[in-house]
Amino acid sequence: MHFGIDYGSKLAGTTVICFEKNEQLHLLQSEKKKDADAFIKQQIDTLKPDHIFIDAPLSLPAAYFHPEKSTEPNCFFRQCDKELRAMSPMFLGGLTARAIKLRHNYLNASTLFLETYPSFLVKTLFPDVLVYKKKKAKIPDFLTLLTPVLPIKLAETPTNWHQVDSILAWLSGHRFFTKKALEIGDAKEGIIIV
Repeated sequence: MHFGIDYGSKLAGTTVICFEKNEQLHLLQSEKKKDADAFIKQQIDTLKPDHIFIDAPLSLPAAYFHPEKSTEPNCFFRQCDKELRAMSPMFLGGLTARAIKLRHNYLNASTLFLETYPSFLVKTLFPDVLVYKKKKAKIPDFLTLLTPVLPIKLAETPTNWHQVDSILAWLSGHRFFTKKALEIGDAKEGIIIV
């Protein structure tokens, strides 16, 4: 079993986990004003996934670890961020720190954390799509594209874009296991699975 997680602000109620159970995809969303990291830990400890594909940076630019190897170190972007035109882990600051800490809590466990980027998966699968993350009312339109590419059915219909992104994170994990995923970046610095 693996999780797809759309990782949000700690107390915003926007963190969503997608996972497979009984041949259906299920969604669990954190509650507003409750600790999203505690919510994730509880679900990991209960459901015991082998892999977690999370939409959050899990590493920092190499400049912070090997500044001597570059004449002009990039202190803002990792190679994977540059290739995907993703936000800097430094700009995301607290979210990055929380994600790295969450992964650190499971270093001695059998759960492996991998970084993913749902927006780029959408660009990969549906390069001409214009409805992704536009308005909540466009979710059904986007689902008409997404549902046929999912290997299993949704147990419930997503009601917000955070839930959709958790499904996309889960799908990146499925692509990883079926050897269809793109692995972008430098393994010594950070890889994003799409």
